[in-house]
Amino acid sequence: MHIETSKIHLVKAILNSNDEEFISRLIDFVNKENADFWHELTPEEKAEIKEGINQLEQGNRKPFQEVFDRISE
Repeated sequence: MHIETSKIHLVKAILNSNDEEFISRLIDFVNKENADFWHELTPEEKAEIKEGINQLEQGNRKPFQEVFDRISE
């Protein structure tokens, strides 16, 4: 089914529904899909990500296999 057709079917299903729980769950789903994960991270996680970005920008990189081996222990 073409994406535009799917959207129309979805909108029709929503408009024809009087089920408040169904509509509420759809709203929750859409809000979660559009949420920025950054806001859900702890300050420590954000600091680690920023540190990693800074290290990459400075050319400080490690091969994937080396990192994978370290975290797989």
